Amino acid sequence: MADEKQKVLAQVEEDGYALADLDDKWKSDKEIVLAAVQQYGGALRYADDSLKKDKEVALAAVQQSGDSLKFADASLKKDKEIALAAVQQNGDALEFVDTSFKQDKDFILAAVQQNGGVLTYADDSLKKDKEVVLAAVQQNGRALENADPSLQKDKDVLAAVKKS
Repeated sequence: MADEKQKVLAQVEEDGYALADLDDKWKSDKEIVLAAVQQYGGALRYADDSLKKDKEVALAAVQQSGDSLKFADASLKKDKEIALAAVQQNGDALEFVDTSFKQDKDFILAAVQQNGGVLTYADDSLKKDKEVVLAAVQQNGRALENADPSLQKDKDVLAAVKKS
């Protein structure tokens, strides 16, 4: 058994996606799943549901690939540490975080600094916030189309778009 586990461990350390084809007993083995998601965050999709609720496993997955948050248990999408790690690694993960974070200015700033385009997922109130919109368009000028119309003609915002 120990030899078999070492072979499986080596396999997922080399290719985390290999978790998809493993026997269910390995998909519920924390050590195996942790190694898989550290190599390929999306392997979280194939983990046993009990490990999709495990904070350590989910954190490792989103640190490797932020958008793997979509495979984490809903309870972890409300965990600020995990959600923030996800959007800092890949701003697109903002799509999958709990709605409450989409209204949190500091949280949205972290996300749009990584990917300005995710302004589209922010609460409407933050699409009217000049600081948030500036941060988004500085990272990606195309974020302007997701800003509130009241800021789309703002001279500071337009200057930031030209620079980006």
